[in-house]
Amino acid sequence: MPRTLVLTNDFPPRQGGIETFIAALTDRLGPDLVVYTAAMPGDAEVDAGLDFPVIRDRSSMLLPTPRVRRAVVAALREHGCDRVLIGSSVPLGLLAPALRAAGARRIVAITHGHETWWARVPLTRPLLRRVGDAVDVLTYISTWTRDEIARGLSQAGRARQQRLTPGVDPERFRPGSGGARVRADLGLGDDVPVVVCTARLVKRKGQDMLVRAWPRVLAAVPGARLVLVGDGPRRRALERLAGRLGVRESVVFTGGVPWERIPGYVDAADVFAGPSRTRLFGLEPEGLGIVYLEASACERPIVVGRSGGAPDTVVDGETGYLVDPRDPDDIARRLVDLLRDPGLRLAMGRRGRARVVEGWTWDQVAADCADHLDPQ
Repeated sequence: MPRTLVLTNDFPPRQGGIETFIAALTDRLGPDLVVYTAAMPGDAEVDAGLDFPVIRDRSSMLLPTPRVRRAVVAALREHGCDRVLIGSSVPLGLLAPALRAAGARRIVAITHGHETWWARVPLTRPLLRRVGDAVDVLTYISTWTRDEIARGLSQAGRARQQRLTPGVDPERFRPGSGGARVRADLGLGDDVPVVVCTARLVKRKGQDMLVRAWPRVLAAVPGARLVLVGDGPRRRALERLAGRLGVRESVVFTGGVPWERIPGYVDAADVFAGPSRTRLFGLEPEGLGIVYLEASACERPIVVGRSGGAPDTVVDGETGYLVDPRDPDDIARRLVDLLRDPGLRLAMGRRGRARVVEGWTWDQVAADCADHLDPQ
């Protein structure tokens, strides 16, 4: 049976959003795969537990060099692959013509969010255009990334754009997935109003605006707690900001949290908030924001910043609220609305989970990917 060659830099044991995306797809696409990826510490243990072969290049970062081109073409031929899934479209999508010449009849290249700046920057735009012209399908994760990436594509490339988003495991992220234990660990009773944000502590993720909004929230909802899950270079600045605003005692910094415990922190929330914002003149947006959908799967209402593709994750006024990520008053208003109204939280949370189960599960994403690779 013909196999699919998965060509990617982003594969376990490396950690990150794209790595999670590719690992979830390969777990569900079946054993007729061959993965060609970069070498990294600890890879032998990971590879031994998989039911498909993994070929590790000698380098720690794959680039479309002549040497890598020869190695990937050899892998395609040796394993009888006639389909290719490129885990991140640029720059590895530049190998598509060579793979086609070597026998690949179907090539799908995935885009995430960083490709939007390839479309904006004059020096990189022609490279993105070449990829779009060379593959059969160029995927997108949100309507915003689709439109931004399309700016760098030819008419033929735009016609090849198809939706393929990250997904959610609704059995892992669900109501009752560990929130009571997390609250107990943090010393928060069941009656304490809690807002949770899970994200790396960097400017783009908007934790600073949550802290700036927090005095207004406390004035309306005394005793509320803001739990910032994650670590990053902005932690000390955020702690100082909370101190200057007089809310340090009501803001909890958890530091880094193991992947397996994240559902519990989301489940511990009354409201999930992530007012991400676009930075660097549009070059650093939120591509989608899978954390919002994970919170919806836990039946938590979400407060989402208008940035890039993040609005795709919420039905404004139905599963949560869209807010201006640069306006603490707007953020505070929506947090207060939700914290004061348990019935509203319950209704929004239930609608949010139903939406995720209907259209955002990993099984559905893998089925869509399989259709792109082998359309019937």
